[in-house]
Amino acid sequence: MAKLKISKKISTALINSLSAGVVPRLGVEHIAVGRELELKSLLQNLDDIAEGVSAFRFIIGNYGSGKSFILQLIRNRAMEQGFVVADADLSSERRLAGSNNEGLASYRELMSRLATKTRPDGGALVSILEGWINKIQQEVAKESGLRPNDEGFDDQVEAKIREVVQYIEDLVHGFDFGSVIIAYWRGYRLDDDALKNAAMRWLRGEFTTKIEAKAALGVRVIIDDDSWYDYIKLWAKFVAEIGYKGLLILLDESVHLYQISTTVTREKNYNRLLAMFNDTMQCKAEHLGILIGGTTKFLEDPNRGLFSDQAWRRRTKESRFVTQAGVQEYSGPVIRLNPLRQEEILTLLQRISEIHAINFGYEKTLTNRDLNAFVKEIVNRLGADALLTPGEIVRDFISVLNILHHNPQIAFAELIHGSTFKPTAVGKDATLHEDNAAEFSL
Repeated sequence: MAKLKISKKISTALINSLSAGVVPRLGVEHIAVGRELELKSLLQNLDDIAEGVSAFRFIIGNYGSGKSFILQLIRNRAMEQGFVVADADLSSERRLAGSNNEGLASYRELMSRLATKTRPDGGALVSILEGWINKIQQEVAKESGLRPNDEGFDDQVEAKIREVVQYIEDLVHGFDFGSVIIAYWRGYRLDDDALKNAAMRWLRGEFTTKIEAKAALGVRVIIDDDSWYDYIKLWAKFVAEIGYKGLLILLDESVHLYQISTTVTREKNYNRLLAMFNDTMQCKAEHLGILIGGTTKFLEDPNRGLFSDQAWRRRTKESRFVTQAGVQEYSGPVIRLNPLRQEEILTLLQRISEIHAINFGYEKTLTNRDLNAFVKEIVNRLGADALLTPGEIVRDFISVLNILHHNPQIAFAELIHGSTFKPTAVGKDATLHEDNAAEFSL
């Protein structure tokens, strides 16, 4: 097997994240194992979004099965391909709808986490707008021969900006959105920080009253809990018009919608989700992709899950032919993450042991026989019927690697076969904390 080439920055980020039980933001491609068909399907969605259509997919699996991991993987692939991406975890404060601006809170979180290839860590809103303005200025200079300080230069730039704005004005709230974009340009041109900041606040959904927005920008509407999704569609259309391939929205921890105790509020969130689903499936949105990560309970529970609503059940339940054949349908709205096969888990452990050795500067000594013994020991101690999820196995394995590295006098076999070795509880116990644990999934 070819020796892995990986930077110290990436190896450190991977080891730190895996040790802490969180999904890495960097280097996930180095530990991507066993999800080739799922990834291929999602990459096809990206191709479709780039062509102007839209996509909506659920990534469904139990705790530790790989939801957050595959969302992070597709997030990174999308940025590499030229998409704008935004991801957020839903919570009791961030939902799709609510009585205390919980939907608006989700929008604000997404805006703060806008990311591009050049700004992968989020906070890309300003760079998106100013990069676009700079690009237009260069085009005007090349086409007209004018320089930025020449008379008429700014007028030609604004004319090009208005050409783009016209493409979105026919959408819901498009006129006001376009007016704020123009206001940002004018603040940029006049070096008016107050005007630029007002435009940014409006675009991020931070104005709380229409009076305040009208005084600052001359617009009569604000982004609120009822309208925030309309602006997501506007952003998707806008970023596509200024040179990106589209907008990808990733919402994880949707189990928090399932956990809403009030039936009316829960149904309100499910209805908002249904509107988003219908928009994308019917191509009423352009250049927009939405991926939702959720547990099996969130989808299938007949009392509180999506299946409690007949409209959702009709849209997301697998065909009887899929059920009869016992296979996975990778083109439907729901991607179910089945457990990794044992050989895939072994490949994953091989990669992690190599990354650990690279990070700490030692020669990898564990053999495939050792890795097999580790997995078998976990199976023996937890029981053959336990659900072996990658997330828990990896945390245990990282702990073993750390102990061996810092205690070279301890033998691998002695450590894993010793009476004090207690694997992290998975399987039946996992369902006890499935809805509340901070999820790490591969």
